[in-house]
Amino acid sequence: MRLPVLLLGVLGCLCAAPGPVAAGADRSCTDLRQFYTGKGFTLAGVPQTEISGEHLRMCPQGPTCCTSTMEENLAGLSGRETEGLIREAGRSLQSVFNGLHRSFDTYFTELHGRSERSLQEALSPLGPLYSQNTRLYGDLFSDLKQYYRGSALNLDETLTEFWSRLLERSFKASTPADVTLSEDYLECVAKQQETLRPFGDVPRDMKMKVIRAFVTARSFVQGLIISGEVVRKVSMVPLSPECVKALMKLVYCPHCRGMASVKPCSAYCSNVMKGCLANQADLDPEWQNLIDTMIQVASSFSTEPSLDVVLSSIPARIFEAVRFLQENMETITAKVYQTCGTPGEPGTGSPASHDQKKKSGSLTASEYKPSPTAGLRLEMQVSDLSSKLREMRQYWIQLPLALCSKLSGGGGGGDKCWNGITKARYLPEVMGDGLANQINNPEVELDITKPDMTIRQQIMQLKIMSNRLKNALEGNDVDFQDASDDISGSGSGMCASGHCARGRPGLYSFSPDTNPNGGAASSQTRFCGLLLLLPLAVLLLLQR
Repeated sequence: MRLPVLLLGVLGCLCAAPGPVAAGADRSCTDLRQFYTGKGFTLAGVPQTEISGEHLRMCPQGPTCCTSTMEENLAGLSGRETEGLIREAGRSLQSVFNGLHRSFDTYFTELHGRSERSLQEALSPLGPLYSQNTRLYGDLFSDLKQYYRGSALNLDETLTEFWSRLLERSFKASTPADVTLSEDYLECVAKQQETLRPFGDVPRDMKMKVIRAFVTARSFVQGLIISGEVVRKVSMVPLSPECVKALMKLVYCPHCRGMASVKPCSAYCSNVMKGCLANQADLDPEWQNLIDTMIQVASSFSTEPSLDVVLSSIPARIFEAVRFLQENMETITAKVYQTCGTPGEPGTGSPASHDQKKKSGSLTASEYKPSPTAGLRLEMQVSDLSSKLREMRQYWIQLPLALCSKLSGGGGGGDKCWNGITKARYLPEVMGDGLANQINNPEVELDITKPDMTIRQQIMQLKIMSNRLKNALEGNDVDFQDASDDISGSGSGMCASGHCARGRPGLYSFSPDTNPNGGAASSQTRFCGLLLLLPLAVLLLLQR
């Protein structure tokens, strides 16, 4: 039984040996003290020279200038600074969305305004039929604008009602003054709009084009707004405590270890950031789907009949419809009498000759198509929207790399960078994007069965908006619904029985000539721990 005792004595001597770490015990902490106060902290409790690092919980243990309080303070600072960078990136993206919204909204409202202003010029040849019904025409444009702004109007019903009211008033204007038409009779006349087609094909054709134009325009604007809101909300999601610890190790532990000038290895930083932003990266599939759909919608604006043609020709199409009615008034009146009855005395309901109602001029819809410059402006608008949207497609998976470019300050590979332990090569592989790919992330502890619910909520918002835009491309209007009521599961089905295997291999590489302030002490501690287990194994063998 003397062998285990001797082994213990030898191991005790090995572990007690001071090694190369002792050589740096008197290193000055002047640089760290200056750095620490520069970050806004006081010097209370900050050591003058290096102390033993057994108290460190986030940084590698070894000679250090950081106390436990300093470690906690710097960890909190690293989290706040990184959250600030995430919010800053989010605000930049939001400003792009806001700029696109302002640009398109200005273009669309100006187009709508010009079309409305051309009403009088286009419809004045109708004489009293225009002047006595200006409010009816104005209300149509007002309703269209309200719909674009988000009102819960049903465009199909709105346009149907417009043509019904216009038929009612046109019929009344064509009836002799001595014939009185009751409200019920006029209501019956209005109902003939669909069956008699008194305005020809204009209402049906115009309805289809106007609905498509306004549904896509409104959905596109809402898509820009929703996208900006998703960015804002996701950018405000706080970092997890595990992420904050990893950030401390990445950003400020080199200062505590006397290696302030050593930049993090790029692969190391990528693993930290991919772990910290794993939930955010899960936005990527639906985010790219939404961006691609918005680009499709933007492209549809210039597809014939283009957005500017549809809006600009509304007054002329109304004129065309009324002219068709006037030219066919006798036939239409006879059919109305068959359905609704003859008003007044027999023979007195005959309308005045349609020749008397015609006004001079040969105005046609083609005269109210937008100018070539208007088409060029639309082309530029679509091109600008599409190019800027394409630049945003990979925002969520590019965010970790963008943050690393700021945090690592040009740090790269090789053996001259901070790998989380010392100045040496970083060997672990870089993880993929998203929560599920972080199961073996060696830098950030994550439970992949518990995704962030705020971010899942925003993923649902992206899905809803994408579906809305796809419906808009078909001319179908779908009311918004609250995504918060449709959040599915918490993702617990990702792993069997809700438990996921996890491996965190120690794949760090160390330089042969390890810096006295580097990872030698930590390596020695682990080596001693393994050696201390050997006597137990020997005892078990001797007992057999």
